[in-house]
Amino acid sequence: MGKSQREKGKRGEREVKNILREHGWSDARRGQQYHGGPDSPDVIGIPGIHFEVKRVEKLNLGDAIKQSKNDAADDEIPVVVHRKSGEPWYVTLPFEYFLGYVKCTQMASFEGCCHWPEANGEWVGK
Repeated sequence: MGKSQREKGKRGEREVKNILREHGWSDARRGQQYHGGPDSPDVIGIPGIHFEVKRVEKLNLGDAIKQSKNDAADDEIPVVVHRKSGEPWYVTLPFEYFLGYVKCTQMASFEGCCHWPEANGEWVGK
C-alpha cells in the first residue's frame, strides 16, 4: 500500500472518530495500528464494537468483513464502516446484530423514545 493510500485511510479513521464524537461518544479515538487483533481496531469509541474503517474506491467487502471478524474479540461486534470519495459512510455488520438493533428500536418507538434521522440530517422523536 502506498503512502497516499495510507494517508487516505488515516483521514477516513479520523472522519469516523469525529462523527462518533459529534454523536456523543466523546472518548472516540483512532486505535493503535501496529497489528490486527482485538487490541487494535481502527477506531475505538463504542464499547463492544470492533470498527474496521475502509476509505477506498474499490472495497473488497468480503475481505473487510473477514478482517473485522478475525480481529474482533469474542465479546465484540465486528463492524465495517466504509465509503468512497464523495459518498456517505455505510456500515456493514452481521445480520443478527442488525435484527437485534431493529427490534430494540421498534420496541423503543412504542414508548415514544426512538429517534430516526430525517432527510435534512436532523434527529427527531417519532
